Amino acid sequence: MMCTPCCVSQLACCCGSAACSCCCNCCPKIKQSTGTRIMYAFYFLLVTVICAIMMSPTVENGMKKNIPFYSKLCEKMNAGENCKTLVGYAAVYKMCFGMACFFFFFSILTIRINNSTGCRAAIHNGFWLLKFILLAGCCTGAFFIPQEETFLKVWRYIGAAGGSFFLLIQLMLLVEFAHRWNTNWSSGVEYNRLWYAALALVTLILFSIAVGAVIFMGVYYTHPEGCLLNKIFLGINGSLCLIGPCSPSPPYIQKLQPKSGLLQPGVISVYVMYLTFSAFSSKPKETVDVDGVNKTVCVFPYNSGSESDKQIVTGLGAVILFACIIYSCLTSTTKRSSAALRVYRNSEPETERARCCFCFGDDTEDYDEEKTTSGQSVVYDEQEGTIYGYSYFHFVFFLGSLYVMMTTTNWFHYDDHKIEKLLDESWSVFWIKMVSCWVCLFIYMMTLIAPMMCPKRFEA
Repeated sequence: MMCTPCCVSQLACCCGSAACSCCCNCCPKIKQSTGTRIMYAFYFLLVTVICAIMMSPTVENGMKKNIPFYSKLCEKMNAGENCKTLVGYAAVYKMCFGMACFFFFFSILTIRINNSTGCRAAIHNGFWLLKFILLAGCCTGAFFIPQEETFLKVWRYIGAAGGSFFLLIQLMLLVEFAHRWNTNWSSGVEYNRLWYAALALVTLILFSIAVGAVIFMGVYYTHPEGCLLNKIFLGINGSLCLIGPCSPSPPYIQKLQPKSGLLQPGVISVYVMYLTFSAFSSKPKETVDVDGVNKTVCVFPYNSGSESDKQIVTGLGAVILFACIIYSCLTSTTKRSSAALRVYRNSEPETERARCCFCFGDDTEDYDEEKTTSGQSVVYDEQEGTIYGYSYFHFVFFLGSLYVMMTTTNWFHYDDHKIEKLLDESWSVFWIKMVSCWVCLFIYMMTLIAPMMCPKRFEA
């Protein structure tokens, strides 16, 4: 009987406009705006996992062995022999097409919503079961699109354009994250000198990691008789990251940006080194003749190249990649980040309160109005105004769907690609990562130079 109120509240969440919450009373209160974004991120992650499974021969073979009557089940589903239509890059394209249509529809539906009191806002914040059915219907319907070859070809180029745009947003958010981190912790120096020590310590750690990464790649990813591209790009990226710390030093930059320091270039340097390492790891293997023997050079020092170690590195890279995707989708739509991306102009003065987990801080002040049920308490924080742009939120997830599609299918090298080989031996991934390094550095430099070029625009 104690579960009855919780079941009723969850039913209202799934089939009505009530906000979702946990059934446990000990959970801290959650804002409606936060819960809504978490649910959409869950839907996004669910489809992403399904796409990864579709690109995994290991999972396919496991299903053949462990599911009784697998072949007959596939025939009854009209999925072809051994469910061939449900695996491979074509299946991923169709799944991501359905997810992209889902988020694009809601992007149109939620245009110009200013608070959570209207019917369109209620649809955005509730009716989760019905929206799950709609998402499942969109993904299922994509498998019945006629003229498959034409669809896949056109959708591939649309995906490449949208995925590239999402990658640009991701890089801009990284730069915004670095500036926000430095600004937040610098604001604490005024009343507690320990924040200055924290800034110095973290900056030292970041640059130590960046320098260590340069040395590591110089040892293992270069060779006297080969790997010319690695030598060139490591020298370029390493030099640009060392120039970065000097950028905030000139007086005219300090005058326009008094809180500009060494933390921002430290964050950028570490990320650029990670992208460089990821690019080198993704490049096809190179062999050189050493004493009459072909030897593979410029590869990560695996334990004799064992597959288990390769899968660990690939899995770690995949986790970092998809964590960045989720972070970009969730944070790019807050008013602060939207203002940084020039999607939303924030006219309110910013007040900073130094805290360790600043990126999870509130966008607005505390709210007293909350609903307490048998489970977790929900704060309805958008009745007077939205915390984030609903339409832009869904549009970013739309772009994220395209980026996931292109990433899991290895961009334009989709033939015979496996999810186990994600970010492994691909020139497409190599050049995308390398260009991303330069774009990230360019965006960071522009954030320092732009206030000098257009001072009036950045007066606020």
